[in-house]
Amino acid sequence: MSKKTEDIASLYDQYVMPTYAPAIALVHGTGSKVVDIDNIQYYDLTSGIATLACGHCHPEVTAAIEAQVKTLPHASNLYYNTNMVILAQSLARLSGGYKSFFTNSGAEANENMVKIARLWGRATGRYEVITFNKGFHGRTLAMCAATAQEKIQAGFDPLPTGFAYADFNDLESVKAAISEKTVAIMVEPIQGEGGVIEATNEFLQGLADLCKEKNLLLLMDEIQTGMGRTGTMFAWEQTPVKPDMFTLAKALGGGLPLGAVLARPDLADLLKPGMLGTTFGGNPCACAAGQAVINVIEKEGLLAHAKKIGDQLREGLEALMDTYPQILEVRGRGLLVGMVVEGSAKEIVDECRLGGVLCCTAGEHVVRFLPPLNISEKNLGEALEMIGESLDTLFND
Repeated sequence: MSKKTEDIASLYDQYVMPTYAPAIALVHGTGSKVVDIDNIQYYDLTSGIATLACGHCHPEVTAAIEAQVKTLPHASNLYYNTNMVILAQSLARLSGGYKSFFTNSGAEANENMVKIARLWGRATGRYEVITFNKGFHGRTLAMCAATAQEKIQAGFDPLPTGFAYADFNDLESVKAAISEKTVAIMVEPIQGEGGVIEATNEFLQGLADLCKEKNLLLLMDEIQTGMGRTGTMFAWEQTPVKPDMFTLAKALGGGLPLGAVLARPDLADLLKPGMLGTTFGGNPCACAAGQAVINVIEKEGLLAHAKKIGDQLREGLEALMDTYPQILEVRGRGLLVGMVVEGSAKEIVDECRLGGVLCCTAGEHVVRFLPPLNISEKNLGEALEMIGESLDTLFND
């Protein structure tokens, strides 16, 4: 660790709550590359954990933020917000007519989606939501309860009630979890934090059929998969089902805090003024960035590009399996890819960072790759070579 980084780390330890364990201090980025305080360059294959779909400092996204911050950086929800309306209109066009409620984060979006589901089920006394083992829905108390992972829940008892757990891709376990209190099923189309595990089409169709049979709502958490990450604007578009409600965040705001609940109009219209609220949700700058993200994705053909580059990423990682038996599997869709390894995923993440590539973990044994949707073939190819060199250093030296 350099003196500059040590100084930042010392201040961090002194003044910031110890909830993270940063390794380097980034100071600027362009496209798929970032530079740290020591002027060392990295390929960023995390995109801020699926947040910077258009890469760092995309000119159109940056210009939209700059223009808005100079005119009206914030307006409370006591007044109409033009940018919010424009973004909601775009999301309605993309989703097939769903209405939006904007939030600051993915956890907040998921929590409000659950609130709407409870409102819908109130007349019949139903409120419980089924979620899935190894899933992840956020860090608020309610979303800790929704996240069926001991490491997320530990230390925060008593957690809010109203959630039951089932096994991912196991329809029988879902049937067993349904009771007279069940109002909805909440599922990620791909469990990102849980290890990059895809829901099968058969499983999702089974969930949709169960919801129809039992009069339940199907909720999807698209915080990590939404906004083109899997090669379509929303991951559910590649499945045989359409959720009653779904959530977005991360990439939606182009780097600014922005989440959203998208709901069928009949569900959205259950709400009355004052039932949901947030000071910063739908902030004009964040919504300007969100609209710019949609414009860039559509104008630059990034959905098709994500599929093509995703193939290159998976094939490149699969090629490394021939050399390194420690790599057990490569899985995922589009530019959400997991490399399952025999030992510690963190060791590989650390070695890749030393070699000039940023990636992250998805559990103890999965290395996760989330490049910007617009990363070039050339840049990804160079990053894959650097990953190979890092694995060689780790496993062969």
